[in-house]
Amino acid sequence: MSTHGDCVLIRSGRGPDGAQGIGVASGVTRQPAGAQGLCLNLVMIPPGSRGIPHFHDRHETAIYTVSGQTEVWHGHGLAKRTVVRAGDFMYIPPGTPHLPVNRGDVTAIAVVARTDPTETDPTETESRVVVELPRHLADLLSLPIVVQE
Repeated sequence: MSTHGDCVLIRSGRGPDGAQGIGVASGVTRQPAGAQGLCLNLVMIPPGSRGIPHFHDRHETAIYTVSGQTEVWHGHGLAKRTVVRAGDFMYIPPGTPHLPVNRGDVTAIAVVARTDPTETDPTETESRVVVELPRHLADLLSLPIVVQE
């Protein structure tokens, strides 16, 4: 990390694993940038893997898929399925359960931005609530939850 005036430069590199069970590269958060209401990370989901079903109680989330493809199960009971491809944007309102799954053969890479209007510490885990995997998605239990070393 280098500081130039009031700006902070964060060099690309792997950061801690995301609390949702997805590999997260270093990005803009309270640590290391001092962000007050923003979380921006690079998320990588290897082929044949998934995240943990969850929602963010107070966060809006915006996702831009850089490469690859994921299916995102979302909404009440994770009943809705949206296929997100490279070049697509996806908006997830606060309190909306969601679960990314990569059934493809290449790593899916996305830039994820999250707001936090009610907290002073925007981080990867802020207001995250894990939900149970619904019965109709039981086949996903065979996919590993991504945790990069």
